Amino acid sequence: MLSISDVTVTIAVLKPTPILGGFGKPLILGSSTAGKDFKNYADIAAVQVDYAANTEEYKAAFALFAQKNPPAEVAIVSRKTGTTPITLADMLPTLFLKAWHFLVTTTTTVDDLILIADAVEADKSRQFFARTSSKADAATIKVKNYDRTEVFYHTTVANYPESAWVGAVGSLPVGSVTWKGWTLVGITPLDIDATELAAIHALGANTYVTKAGTNVTSDGRAVSGEFIDFIHSQDYIVYSVQYAVQDLFNQAQAALSKIPYDNRGIAQIESAVRTVLQRAYLNGMIAADNDGVPLYNTTFPPRSEVDPANIAARTYPDGQFDFVIAGAVHTAAIRGTIKFA
Repeated sequence: MLSISDVTVTIAVLKPTPILGGFGKPLILGSSTAGKDFKNYADIAAVQVDYAANTEEYKAAFALFAQKNPPAEVAIVSRKTGTTPITLADMLPTLFLKAWHFLVTTTTTVDDLILIADAVEADKSRQFFARTSSKADAATIKVKNYDRTEVFYHTTVANYPESAWVGAVGSLPVGSVTWKGWTLVGITPLDIDATELAAIHALGANTYVTKAGTNVTSDGRAVSGEFIDFIHSQDYIVYSVQYAVQDLFNQAQAALSKIPYDNRGIAQIESAVRTVLQRAYLNGMIAADNDGVPLYNTTFPPRSEVDPANIAARTYPDGQFDFVIAGAVHTAAIRGTIKFA
């Protein structure tokens, strides 16, 4: 989330060499002749006050709220297309100033989807769920190799399968679930074989199929092949560490105090970071070792090891943390043996 803060958090994603504030809140981006401002809605009845049941914004919201684990709140904005229209390129930067995490849109035009996806990728704090009934459009999007855009392929997109997916999973505790294998209310599975499913996945898309008699989302990946929950978890930890340390500074000021630039103050900052990492571990984002110990570390050098120029400038740039992502099991291979004695 974009915010004014004295804290900067960056994560370098170190992957093994081959032997990938509103964190559950969706935003629906629509369009209409007159347009409508950004507004939050707690249920589908509230949406219908502003958007009739035949509007695309309503249909997207209906799919979100119809799921078993619906979001507590949905935001909707309608871009003006009539007299003095607002272009998509002009509107997108203003949306990143609002509180939301998952973006869905009423448009399926591939040029619009790429424009939105480019903006989301550049912002590096949100995730975009697009839908398409065109394998050619999915292939066009695949070329961009987005980490933050998820494509839902289905022959029927009028009922917003990608919105249903966000509604089913997005509001659950970050890191506690993977996005593969979810049953969606109001969505019919595709009747396809394993070969066609593999072809859809090769396009960087997800879809909805029947496995072992249950209708489920086929995978849980972004266009690049990165897992959706990995990106969601990364965003959560960056924002949560930033928020926790900023809140530490704010609370000190409220108490007419300060964070002293000595080992006591540094320990307070480190403690705030470790609290976030422990919460992330309990949510399932961070793995544990064989003894059940969470696999995260923090390194916050004492004052004696800090550059005096940084002490004079009242900046502490040396804090670090790392963790091992827990991931999730998506497939399994099991061997069996038949014995006669």
